[in-house]
Amino acid sequence: MKQVAEGSMLWSPTEGVKANANLTRYMIWLAENRNLNFDNYADLWQWSVDHIDRFWETIWHFFDLKWSQPAESILADRTMPGAKWFPGARLNYAENIFAKTSDDRPMLLYKAEDAPLVEISRQSVYDQANRLAQVLREMGVQKGDRVVAYLPNIPETIVAVTAVSSLGAIWSSCSPDFGSRSVLDRFTQIEPKVLIAVDGYSYGGKQFDRRDIVAELQAALPTLNHTILVPHIAHTDDGLRNTVLWDAALSSVTPPETM
Repeated sequence: MKQVAEGSMLWSPTEGVKANANLTRYMIWLAENRNLNFDNYADLWQWSVDHIDRFWETIWHFFDLKWSQPAESILADRTMPGAKWFPGARLNYAENIFAKTSDDRPMLLYKAEDAPLVEISRQSVYDQANRLAQVLREMGVQKGDRVVAYLPNIPETIVAVTAVSSLGAIWSSCSPDFGSRSVLDRFTQIEPKVLIAVDGYSYGGKQFDRRDIVAELQAALPTLNHTILVPHIAHTDDGLRNTVLWDAALSSVTPPETM
């Protein structure tokens, strides 16, 4: 292995990368909007820790976060642990991640062990989340309802949490390598209305069928009305009650123009 001398430069951004960096734009924004000028990162960092309230207030405005109700203050209680940030503020995760743009630039890069790398655009994630949100509305999901997921780290999981968040519903999830008892310990107490589950997953070159576990969850969750099944090892919902496959669910609705 090649030895790297202490202090040797491994990588340095080009001037173009520096000019387009969020950090650079933030420093320019501070100068133009707050009359705060910093010659270097060290000075900016020192200001951020010396004036923590002002720093986070500027971050909120620099990124133009959307709220339905503004914060009463920036930092109500500095006690650690237990500091209270932005008390009273209300905002929506889905609204904010799609506030700037929904276009064809990659939003997700996904690599499964048994498939090639896939790029998924912001527009694709938005369109799927918008459709899934409409599916959930038609299933009766409203603000404050619980939607639970038995899903691995796959693109459908990102789509699902975004759709659920857009409705103001509550999201909870477990990995499909959990057994039914561990999942029920978490899900039973929050009384979910909808389950989004995968039928199985791959690990170490082997496939693990979880349809029996999904059936156990359906039987043991009395408040559960609907299941959306993401197919991985099969393309059937045989034996599962009140279940629709992911693609069929998304293609069954006409979503609104905006989420």
